[in-house]
Amino acid sequence: MNGERLVEVAGLVRRYGALTAVDGLSFDVRRGEMFGLIGPDGAGKTTTLRVVLGLLAPHGGSVRTCGLDPLQQRRALSSRIGYLSQRFSLYGDLSVDENIAFFADIHGVAHWQVRRDELLEMVRMTPFRKRLVARLSGGMKQKLALACTLIHTPELLVLDEPTTGVDPVSRRDFWRLLSRLQREGLTLLLTTPYLDEAERCQRVALLDHGRLLTLDAPDALRAAEPGSMIEVVARPRRDAVALLRGRPGVTDVEVFGERAHVHLPAVPRERAEAAAGELQQALAAAGFAVDLIRPTTPSLEDVFIARLRASAPGSEGQEARP
Repeated sequence: MNGERLVEVAGLVRRYGALTAVDGLSFDVRRGEMFGLIGPDGAGKTTTLRVVLGLLAPHGGSVRTCGLDPLQQRRALSSRIGYLSQRFSLYGDLSVDENIAFFADIHGVAHWQVRRDELLEMVRMTPFRKRLVARLSGGMKQKLALACTLIHTPELLVLDEPTTGVDPVSRRDFWRLLSRLQREGLTLLLTTPYLDEAERCQRVALLDHGRLLTLDAPDALRAAEPGSMIEVVARPRRDAVALLRGRPGVTDVEVFGERAHVHLPAVPRERAEAAAGELQQALAAAGFAVDLIRPTTPSLEDVFIARLRASAPGSEGQEARP
């Protein structure tokens, strides 16, 4: 990864009537990195990608993609970018080979057969090249869509929630492919609602309601969270969580299945073990069975939730109690 910026977004504003979908958003994507736009539905992720691609006009701010104005120079830009949308259009009545040939023709790729063979081998679909797309599984369709997107050898790959609706095994395989492409020098700009996927990015921008909450490497975002995080598994869970939320110094308790993450922002991390011991004593004294209690590193999901609470109206920069 070097300092060259393939995407530059500065103060981007995009509206749909009275709704502001993107509100003063700024970020850049450097050549060779995997950059994630992270946020819930309605955060402005897809709209931002469409402006970056030149599919929508901005209502404010500026955007440069591969050094070009994506709206005014969209034809020149199309040969340098690949776009895999949430509903990439494959043709079910065509075979795997025929779909790739179609997209090669759209992009004017000469002598594309060698490139096709390389891509099919990469996505492990060579044995299925004659099969109709309608007979492929969801994961196989997504891998074929990726191959079609790469047939013209773009320098920037833009992906909008590429693994939504894909089974866990296919989702893992797809991310292995993306990691390989990034290691080979391709630049990736993607959106995902899955925080575990965002951990794979070199940098992420956390968005909510079209605004930037924070931007940094996942490790840096976790390290910047103040105080200590204690992971607790106690029974009965609902009552244990209620007790933890009432403890002094606890500003938030987030539940992930059987596990609860207890945020103690005023407790320095060197005192996290002692704080965990105090919570364990309080739970045991109240008659709860404690199966696990330990300091833990905040997850990216913890960071995102904390930033959402800090940005909520009336929080004045402090996390709101649930």
